[in-house]
Amino acid sequence: MLMEMKALCANRLSNFSSLFRGTLCITRTRLTFPENLLGQAKLAFSSGNESFNTTVVPPTLLAAEKEEAKSVLSLFLKKQGLSKVAAAKTITKSDLFINHLVSRLHSVHKSRYLVGKELTTLEIRNTLIPYIESLLVEHGNSVVNFVENFPIIPVKDKPAVSVSQPGSSLDSKKQKAVSRMIEVGAVGDLQPHFLYLLELGMDLEQIKLATSRCPSFAYYSLEGRIKPLVEFLLDLGVAKSEIPKILVQRPHLFGLSISGKIIPIMLYLEDMGVDKKQWAKVILRSPGLLTHSRQKLQAVVNFLNEVGLSGDSIGKALTRFPKIVTCSVEDNLKPVNKFFYEKGFSVEEVKSMVSTFPSIYSYSLAESLVPKWEFFLTTGYSKLALVKFPQYFSYSLEQRIRPRFALVKELGVKIGLNRMLAVSFCDFEKVLEISRKNMLADELSSCPKSK
Repeated sequence: MLMEMKALCANRLSNFSSLFRGTLCITRTRLTFPENLLGQAKLAFSSGNESFNTTVVPPTLLAAEKEEAKSVLSLFLKKQGLSKVAAAKTITKSDLFINHLVSRLHSVHKSRYLVGKELTTLEIRNTLIPYIESLLVEHGNSVVNFVENFPIIPVKDKPAVSVSQPGSSLDSKKQKAVSRMIEVGAVGDLQPHFLYLLELGMDLEQIKLATSRCPSFAYYSLEGRIKPLVEFLLDLGVAKSEIPKILVQRPHLFGLSISGKIIPIMLYLEDMGVDKKQWAKVILRSPGLLTHSRQKLQAVVNFLNEVGLSGDSIGKALTRFPKIVTCSVEDNLKPVNKFFYEKGFSVEEVKSMVSTFPSIYSYSLAESLVPKWEFFLTTGYSKLALVKFPQYFSYSLEQRIRPRFALVKELGVKIGLNRMLAVSFCDFEKVLEISRKNMLADELSSCPKSK
């Protein structure tokens, strides 16, 4: 498949200039825009959508989500240079902003909540972190004031709380790139890059975030790089609606040569066992996969070989969790293995856990694996339960694990980790009810019958 696509791509690249000359429309969809499009884009960026009715969210879940939002905000503030104490003080002053984050979470994932499906900790963070980072691009040094005084936008010349900034030259490059991308021309026309990205379905916030993450993105050739890669992804089966997500996550990808860089990496990964029929899903899970060097990929493959995986097992791991290639072997992968070995898990058990749930390497030892393991030791479940269901480590300790274990303990029933954690709260209540009835039935059947 890829060899055919490589030939097709070479032909497409040679004809793109004439094919697209004189038009800004995507070949698959032609859209028309109102004259005041830029103003509408800015309005959409500033207004947001928080119409979701929070009454459909159980109070306990709502409280847990606020705690998770606080955790995300705390990590962001520390990343900007605030001390632990300063970050905590800012969060205590930011109740309205915390509520805003939770409301945004509900709006983005409205359909999930309406059918009773809760979000995992990773999903919550993947929603909130890019949004908070976009606020840094928008407000710069004033971002802390913005958080504390939300929804009031801070005055630009007001002294802001000191936040350590990257090098001024880098900031200047980001600001220049963002300005280049969204500025209006002398006759009031929109920039070709900006218009094309709007046609793809991106909003102003996403365009700013992608450009700030990769200032070079504003200078990539629209006809020679961006459009050809969009078409390439569509040919692989990626939905057009998913392209903006890829652009935001990894704008660097759109500066790479398809025939010179991307296809050779894909062929190499197919040799390693990645399912060629799953490329659309793989790229959506980790757009950065295609930006890494073969040396980086080989280092991860060598590590998985050491764990005991080989052949199809490695291919399945890379297909299910392609982000594993972004993990450092020395700083991420080896410490996780060492942790489980020290807790008494055998080499075969760790191999089984990694094969079933390679995402386990994405979780922080200090912030996730250690506290969840320590709590697990209090539950009375055997290590075998974790070997069978390592996805236990993917759930929030405070939001899901601890409260559900408490209910199970209170009712005195026995439920496997999978049935306890992998279902929505409504389905979990049904599981408890069925388990309780079965337990009572067993107790009645074991009682001696009266004569």
